[in-house]
Amino acid sequence: MRCAAIFAALMAASPLWAFDVPSGQKIELQEVLIDDTSGTNILRFRFLAPAIAREGGTMTYADSASDIEDLCAKTAIPYIAEYELTPEIVVISLADRAVEFGQPDPDATQFFDAFRIENDTCIWEAF
Repeated sequence: MRCAAIFAALMAASPLWAFDVPSGQKIELQEVLIDDTSGTNILRFRFLAPAIAREGGTMTYADSASDIEDLCAKTAIPYIAEYELTPEIVVISLADRAVEFGQPDPDATQFFDAFRIENDTCIWEAF
């Protein structure tokens, strides 16, 4: 797995990447990863969304589903076009805290959805 180097440089230059989403919850970008370890080219957008926390959080998956779709359409699609990427799958994830990719954290709340991109449209894919 490798991180998209260009975007990593941009993130380093700006410490906060906040996004407006339909629910109004606070969302920040944690990282973008290109994951090709499984033989499938997966582009992962990992966001922090503290309001989804089990303890003290106010947002459920149902509340956040439209945010995930919006992040795919308004963040992933422009990113793919800008960096001329061709992912087979785009995964949008929300976590209540920063979790290292691939490392378990039983206390963390995380929501994930996968999409394929066709004609600049995010099409939901069941896992």
